Amino acid sequence: MITVGIDHGTSGITTCIKDGNEKIIFKLRRTELKNKSYIEELKKHVDLEDIDLMAVTYSMGDGINKILPIEKVKNRGVVNIEGVGEKVGGGTKVYDEIKNANIPAVVIPGLHRGIECMDERFRALYSHIASPEKISIAYNAYKTFGFEDFILSDISSNTVTLLIKDGKIFGGFDACIGAIGMLHGPLDLELIRKIDSGEITANEAFSKAGAVKIAKLYKGVEDTKMAIINNYFNDKNCKLAVDSLVLSVAMEINSLMFLNKSKNVVLAGSIGTLKHPINIPKMIKEYVDGNIFVLSGESGAVGSAMIAEDILKGKRDILGIEVEF
Repeated sequence: MITVGIDHGTSGITTCIKDGNEKIIFKLRRTELKNKSYIEELKKHVDLEDIDLMAVTYSMGDGINKILPIEKVKNRGVVNIEGVGEKVGGGTKVYDEIKNANIPAVVIPGLHRGIECMDERFRALYSHIASPEKISIAYNAYKTFGFEDFILSDISSNTVTLLIKDGKIFGGFDACIGAIGMLHGPLDLELIRKIDSGEITANEAFSKAGAVKIAKLYKGVEDTKMAIINNYFNDKNCKLAVDSLVLSVAMEINSLMFLNKSKNVVLAGSIGTLKHPINIPKMIKEYVDGNIFVLSGESGAVGSAMIAEDILKGKRDILGIEVEF
């Protein structure tokens, strides 16, 4: 059985080709995809006819409320692509190439008010909680560690923290709500005033409201994260940016801890799992009274491939989200 999982991330599109315990992973930067065919790149690693099922994530995933075959999904599974994050266009191209290639594929939704497994209070509070790849990461953590109850904090360009209770997604905080990521973050009073004065749009504010605004260092969506990390020890703004990110993430995790029966916390993402040149999990542990676990590797793409594999095995519920297949 060969399955393929896709992580539609901020800086690039990551793919996992899974054949039992064997995995092939490749990543294409968004700027690369302007001049490359995703399907042609995929063919370098697997014969398309051998793919039993792909699991695709795309954008905010707020246009569908269950995991659906790609041919049943309208508008790529989104209400629209306006809203949050810098648009490069690579993900759209990948989605359309997959659909047009007639590869068996399902589309994973994001977490939003239409996802009925979430607690109604979270659904009332927030219109959107997470993009689809966060579900893939959560499922990877669920399968890898075997926890029925845990907090997942995915820290990368943005930070999204989810609560899983009794094997189902209970709720969480989207990137524009609580903790900052390296690029994205919630809007404070200063940014709201800039938006109201017409200096910037809300989306532009969100896209640079993370650690980048403190570090005062921007190298584009693909390279800013590591530029800030690599300057941690020799630039006081970069150090303050990372230290502030860690504090905000710990605050977000701790705000969900009273609902977490197990006290288990799983960290994921390129920053959440980073141990060199600075140890982010160790820094977060200093502020969190819980059991910290690290989900290393390309957890979103692997999680998507795991979802596809279990759907083929007959599973019709992924962390409480219905599967129609």
